[in-house]
Amino acid sequence: MTISNQTSSETILETKNLKKLFPVYVKGVVRSTLVGYIRAVDDITIKIRKGEVFGLVGESGCGKTTFGRVVLNLLSPTSGDAIFDGQRIFDMRDRKEILWFRKQAQLIFQDPYLSLNPRMSVSEIIGEVFVIHSRGMSKQERRERVVKLLNLCGLEDYHALRYPHEFSGGQRQRIGIARSLAVEPQLIVADEPVSALDVAVQAQILNLLKDIRKRFNLTYIFIAHDLSVVRHISDRIAVMYLGKIVELAPGEDFVRNPRHPYTEALISAIPIPDPTLDRKQIILPGDVASPLNVPSGCRFRTRCIYAKQKCTEIEPPFEEISPDHFVSCHYPVETKLF
Repeated sequence: MTISNQTSSETILETKNLKKLFPVYVKGVVRSTLVGYIRAVDDITIKIRKGEVFGLVGESGCGKTTFGRVVLNLLSPTSGDAIFDGQRIFDMRDRKEILWFRKQAQLIFQDPYLSLNPRMSVSEIIGEVFVIHSRGMSKQERRERVVKLLNLCGLEDYHALRYPHEFSGGQRQRIGIARSLAVEPQLIVADEPVSALDVAVQAQILNLLKDIRKRFNLTYIFIAHDLSVVRHISDRIAVMYLGKIVELAPGEDFVRNPRHPYTEALISAIPIPDPTLDRKQIILPGDVASPLNVPSGCRFRTRCIYAKQKCTEIEPPFEEISPDHFVSCHYPVETKLF
């Protein structure tokens, strides 16, 4: 791996009209009846740059995790395409192609308690990667690599002999990170990697991820529902709502100049440790619509305080309204929150 601190303009992952729909059936006496589809990921077209941290934020159930698993080819798409480093992900059928992609793209799981096999030692959990991807490696070489990875992630040599139940949540997540680094990937999808951890431990894990990214020039898709966490680590931030990305912008521009009403409301809810600061806080009316029966036109219109008749009839296109700032809204807001 090369050492670099720069984000490249080169695209490492591109999705085109990516969709993932889950059929919903009602069980009957004789047979089940299809009643519709949950639109978990609905027509997403984006480009992720080599070496960047691409933050993906949104409410629970908006499709963030499904998007991450689809681009890793852990879930088959309903339609659309994804291209990684020039290779079409969903066309890979040969074992060699699949193993190549598995080495290039890895996943850090959300739950550090469920993502580690309790019957295996840490050495076996991480060493299993080398059994699959580096078959010519000796046991001694595997042990040495495991120890190096643990040290890199802030753990000690003797931790290799312990089992998952002997570690705290933060330590378990470090083990998960070490496992994801074992194959020297280019892309890591971090699926809410700090949501199950205490605040102090969250900061440690975030700093570890930042250090590793700079050292190995990794690309992250960082998924979270906490916008303050995403803001801390991301170069660009995208907001999902009911299966669609509604805004995408560079980190600081995203926070200081939100253009979508949903983003504006999310950012207004970020706590600020300054009681003297007078800031507008936006309370969204209603609840998130069902992904099984999304509203016509703009999906956010049922909760939008700026919605007009056009929002009911026409779905807004995802357009670039300023350099590298994209939004899906007929009436982008101009509010300055900070």
